[in-house]
Amino acid sequence: MEDVYKNCPEFEDENYFLRMVCMEDKKDLLKVYFDKAALRFFNSDNCGNNDFYYTTERRMGQAIEYWLYEYNRKGFVRWAVVSKPIHEVIGTIELFHRDADDYFTNCGLLKLDIRSDYEKTSEIIEILRLIIKPAFTLFQCNKIATKAVVTATQRVQALEDLGFSYTDEKLIGHDETVYSSYFVLHQEK
Repeated sequence: MEDVYKNCPEFEDENYFLRMVCMEDKKDLLKVYFDKAALRFFNSDNCGNNDFYYTTERRMGQAIEYWLYEYNRKGFVRWAVVSKPIHEVIGTIELFHRDADDYFTNCGLLKLDIRSDYEKTSEIIEILRLIIKPAFTLFQCNKIATKAVVTATQRVQALEDLGFSYTDEKLIGHDETVYSSYFVLHQEK
């Protein structure tokens, strides 16, 4: 498979389209990152105290600029999650390969940020099904990990239905901060 940082692949089914985020997504994404009900499910671990609560188009644009900068320096990929029925970006998926001195090494770390009206088991399953299988190859990893806090009951159910299992293992951040509440899916052999 091609280098994800040279040619970002797109994925779709009848309801969703995943493509590289772009500046034109700013207005739609502001609905996601200004949604306080959704904010509590976002994973801001290891993100330098960024809470991902954006209240202006200017701030949302700065975030998109940063995401594109990280893509160009091969830090991570940020896909826009487009709802085909309403023709709007309803969230993002971030993915990157993580090597570390903890359990979460040789790992594809996945972060899913979606509007609260899409925080439903069936929607999460459909969105993640588009990216999970190719992620193992795209990010050359043997497991995928994603965070889901205990109050994210719809998300937890979706992850379990997709074969993820909760782990007591802790993710150790850049500054030695310890993070928990992760679910892991191992690559099938």
